[in-house]
Amino acid sequence: MKKLLASVILFMVPVALLAAQTSEHVVKKVKRATHSRVEAKTTANQMATGIMAADVALTPVELAIAQQVYQGKLPCELGAFVTLTADAKSPGYFDVQTKNQKYHMFPVKSSTGAVRLEDPKAGTVWLQLANKSMLMNHKLGQRLADECMSPDQATMAAYLIKNPSPSVLDAPTSVAAK
Repeated sequence: MKKLLASVILFMVPVALLAAQTSEHVVKKVKRATHSRVEAKTTANQMATGIMAADVALTPVELAIAQQVYQGKLPCELGAFVTLTADAKSPGYFDVQTKNQKYHMFPVKSSTGAVRLEDPKAGTVWLQLANKSMLMNHKLGQRLADECMSPDQATMAAYLIKNPSPSVLDAPTSVAAK
């Protein structure tokens, strides 16, 4: 029995020493891994901050478009209102608010020359023409507000009613006939 006990003890000592060394090695690896996780997280945060700063910064063309946006509380059809306010923290960005929703929008160059603001997260677009503006949700395929007009747009709408632009369907006037 003593021999058996001595054999077990002799067998257990190296196993215990090996386990102690292994756990110390594991602790060192965990500490190193934790340190590199912190570095990775810091690097990721710095990169994310840089990306967000790049997103916030607008091009000169986009800033020029932002200068054309009508601001304030604009009346729309059916008694609705849309309020556009410049974002003081992010030049060129706007907070567009309806009765129930608020969107953070930035200018986007359009091929038609219309002033266009977008909130890609919400899927909304603000289009500003010479005679009216509208708020649309392109994800849902709906107009959220239509016939919104600033005082300048209302003046232009009245002018266009009295002096309509020629239709593309009208007969062209011949230059040679004159």
